[in-house]
Amino acid sequence: MPAEARRHDKLIGLFAFAAILFDPPMLGLFGGGTLLGWPLLYIYIFVAWGGVIGLMALVVERRRRSVGHADDPD
Repeated sequence: MPAEARRHDKLIGLFAFAAILFDPPMLGLFGGGTLLGWPLLYIYIFVAWGGVIGLMALVVERRRRSVGHADDPD
């Protein structure tokens, strides 16, 4: 399988994972309670959101590093 197709499949999988993370039944698990005075739902949303962004950056940047930059002078 070509590298571009694998990257495409990883991004589709990441989208499906994010859809599950932000599905209303999953959000309902964190609806009550607090942690250090912050509602658990807010903490969950920001941690999950940051995790999805971080995973997306790994998938996209790993390809860029292996191929090289187009604007690289060397």
